[in-house]
Amino acid sequence: MPVKSILVMITLALIAALPGCDGGLRNENGASGVRPGLEVFLASPPEQVLQERVGLITNQTGIDRERRRNIDLLAARQDFDLVALFAFEHGLRGEAPPGEKIVSDVDPSTGLPVYSLYGEVRKPTPEMLADIDVLIYDVQDVGARPYTRVSTMALSMQAAAEAGIPFVLLDRPNPLGGLHVEGGRLDTAFSSFVGMYPIPLRHGMTLGELARMYNTEFIIDADLTVVPMRGWRRAMWHDATGLPWVSTSPNIRSLDAATHYPGMVLLEGTNLSEGRGTDLPFEQTGAPWLRNVEVVDSLNAKGLPGVRFEAVQFEVDADARKYSGESLPGIRFMLTDRDAYRPVSTALLLIDTIRRLHDDEFEWGPSIDRLAGTNRVRRSIDEGVLHLLLKDWEEDAELFRREREPYLMYE
Repeated sequence: MPVKSILVMITLALIAALPGCDGGLRNENGASGVRPGLEVFLASPPEQVLQERVGLITNQTGIDRERRRNIDLLAARQDFDLVALFAFEHGLRGEAPPGEKIVSDVDPSTGLPVYSLYGEVRKPTPEMLADIDVLIYDVQDVGARPYTRVSTMALSMQAAAEAGIPFVLLDRPNPLGGLHVEGGRLDTAFSSFVGMYPIPLRHGMTLGELARMYNTEFIIDADLTVVPMRGWRRAMWHDATGLPWVSTSPNIRSLDAATHYPGMVLLEGTNLSEGRGTDLPFEQTGAPWLRNVEVVDSLNAKGLPGVRFEAVQFEVDADARKYSGESLPGIRFMLTDRDAYRPVSTALLLIDTIRRLHDDEFEWGPSIDRLAGTNRVRRSIDEGVLHLLLKDWEEDAELFRREREPYLMYE
């Protein structure tokens, strides 16, 4: 090979290795692409993984840019040995309904054991880790505190620390970008699997950044390595990354649904439908008693940024947990400017408006305080002082934005 060609190849390789560089990678539209932590890891595995027995916590989102499963890619390696898989809520393929227990099984493609982290236990046990030297976590998050992937990560870090084995996280984009922070931090009196640590509802961090924060601030003390992405910027939404979108769970099927989720997940803690059992979960709400036109007119008159509301009628599947088989008057949330949109405050104002217009019909569900991470949402709306909570949360989000700075990894 000519010396000039060799020098060009070396130069390109050095550029690709620089933090934040995409190495000239392009997606099918010719736009610069992001390399997920999985691909960076495969190109150069950390030293603590080499020649070791590896356990992998993942689901259907653990793919590379060509949609190849991380399971198959890691199982094919000769420089370490993939020996076990771990599945959490919705299972390894992401198809199990919400709340359904996952059973330990065998992966048919590789023959590897699959240990359940959403059944009898939610944290890897010493028995599960007995023959594992390194634990790897590779999952796509949605950027919201109630999403249980974040809790699975924290519990798995705790288990790795207790077992004295390294924990390696392969980072992926926050699909909502990394600029916006919304909602007050969780009150630890309301810690649960839908929110363990005091972070906001919309945290604006990647899982790798959260892992770094959790490890230090909440004294997990795991032997943590975060394998960063290449080419990701905080202003990037998922559709700017060049990476394929995969439904992160049965009811988050699109980027629009993920965009609404940090706020509209609170609908689960009411007697309003959150759209489960329809074609647009988390993109619409409804109830048999809802005077949807009146609510839509009231909400649109507020001029909330980045969103408008439409009155609709939708059908609910027979196996849905709320209003199964019914046709509901509903409200659809239509994004007009996702950078301006604030899903958390929008969801609270939506619930507040419906509560005021339907005092006899609206009810809170048992999960609202756990989902909100506080009892102040319920109390503020019941007492007609939501504006005070929103002001406090705005200040708290700004404080968190400053406190997260030491743990951020991307521009």
